[in-house]
Amino acid sequence: MVGMDSGLDTRRIVHPTDRIVTGRLIRLLDGYTREVRIGQPVLVAVLAAAAFARLPALLLRSLFSAGGGGGTRRRWKELKQGPEYLVTPVRLRNTAGQLCEVELHGHLPQSALHPADHVQLTLRPQRDPELPPRIERIVNLTTGQLLTPRTATLWSHLGPPLLLQAVLGALLLAGVAACSALT
Repeated sequence: MVGMDSGLDTRRIVHPTDRIVTGRLIRLLDGYTREVRIGQPVLVAVLAAAAFARLPALLLRSLFSAGGGGGTRRRWKELKQGPEYLVTPVRLRNTAGQLCEVELHGHLPQSALHPADHVQLTLRPQRDPELPPRIERIVNLTTGQLLTPRTATLWSHLGPPLLLQAVLGALLLAGVAACSALT
């Protein structure tokens, strides 16, 4: 049999279209990183609201101290560049005997999945139709584990301190707007 190297003939690999796929895990391929895209309008709105919240504190600091101190802040370039997350291509053989490829975004414990595990995957199509669907949830029927991979998001990238400051800034701005509307 010439041409049969590992039983994973790439011409026969399909991207499943069903929302739920059940099958046997064949292989976890080597992972690579992909970057979360950050929308500039959202980033500008969050940073503007956070800056508005910082104004009173900066005013007080300038009145009572000679130093211009302050915490280290991430620069625009760092915030604009989105966080990276791990993408692991996963191959499985579904119950119809087809070899399927899907993507696992994020991290799972090493012991969570092994070749030959019987799994049920909940899938979601990706924005790019050329990419295989991504895994939302894994039920490892062999071990009984329910696994949900998590990836970095815009909100986790910006971080709770900046987001809290942006919420306070938005509330402060709304309060100033409400007061000016009353007069």
